[in-house]
Amino acid sequence: MASNYRWVIVAAGGLLGCLAVGAMFSLPVFLQPIARDTGWSVTGVSTAMTIGFLAMAFASMAWGMLSDRWGPRPVVLTGSVLLVLALVLAARAQSLLEFQLVFGVLVGGAVAAIFAPMMACVTGWFETQRALAVSLVSAGMGMAPMTMSPFAAWLVTEHDWRSALLVIAVVVAAIMIPAALLVRPAPALVGSESAPAVNEGEMERGGMSLRDAVTSPQFLVLTLTNFFCCATHSGPIFHTVSYALTCGIPMIAAVSIYSVEGLAGLGGRVAFGFLGDRFGAKRILVLGLLVQAFGALAYVFVGGLGGFYAVAALFGFIYAGVMPLYAVLARENFPLHMMGTVIGGTATAGGLGMALGPVAGGWIYDSFASYSWLYIGSWAIGLGAVLIALTFKPAGRRAAVAVAA
Repeated sequence: MASNYRWVIVAAGGLLGCLAVGAMFSLPVFLQPIARDTGWSVTGVSTAMTIGFLAMAFASMAWGMLSDRWGPRPVVLTGSVLLVLALVLAARAQSLLEFQLVFGVLVGGAVAAIFAPMMACVTGWFETQRALAVSLVSAGMGMAPMTMSPFAAWLVTEHDWRSALLVIAVVVAAIMIPAALLVRPAPALVGSESAPAVNEGEMERGGMSLRDAVTSPQFLVLTLTNFFCCATHSGPIFHTVSYALTCGIPMIAAVSIYSVEGLAGLGGRVAFGFLGDRFGAKRILVLGLLVQAFGALAYVFVGGLGGFYAVAALFGFIYAGVMPLYAVLARENFPLHMMGTVIGGTATAGGLGMALGPVAGGWIYDSFASYSWLYIGSWAIGLGAVLIALTFKPAGRRAAVAVAA
């Protein structure tokens, strides 16, 4: 029963992630309609997204800790309800500041309640095929640009942005709340007879305290690597369409570059899941980070649409593929009962890295009238991520026994 239900957990996680991320990323679709209707500046409306990333970053570890204490279902359900409420309030916002705070803080914080708890939950359900399972949940989240974004675009062509946002809130409520009720804690955490056998390494890690965990070299290396990894790809993700426009690519074609990147990312998440299970998560992570760094640099040398498509396919495949591996490494090195906190901590670092790229890219372009230094800088940061990841040493038996004692 438990072995079959674990795939229900994967499906629920992918669906919840798709809706949550898609609701947040409806903002770029609504950007111009909101600005035209309200008179708010594009920069002002866009700031809500930056606030959202920061809210996700700072809320991730808190939600993760709560999921360790209460279990994943209450946290994910609370996040789903909060997301619905936030979307309704954002649709009724009467000032730019109100919109920025509601959409940024509440929507961003609600989305954070889905990611870390679900990733932690899934890792606990799988002793084999763990990397594949986590990657499939991540792939569900990656479906958002290809499902929710087109849906939002269709809504805003038929209705005003406030009505469109309310419709998205209804869809989120109708799907996410029932899906959240399907979430169950891993059998090993509830003492189920059908729980998978606990291996020796898990027993050794079981005596680790939370303080030991968050001050361990493994946790520090994972969080630093995730920060540098996300700082590497956040700038290119947010500014490549604008960069393509400066190269003379028409708007519709430039936007399609982002779609190519997203489609390639779906394949990358699944492929890296298989590779991580087969060759080890650390080895594949280091290799992926190295290719990601040079993928970012490759944008400097493209000018035509074909070149943009080729680099976007490679870059999207890699950066999306490496992200689920952090959760796999966390599960292999820390006790199951603190997975939410550990994965939430790495997600906090990743969120801060994501918040850096858009601002840095805009400053670079304003200062140099060129995006070249953005991609060169991303390459350098990416190499830093590789070097940090190489220092990761799995928690050994001797160290774990010492912590338990």
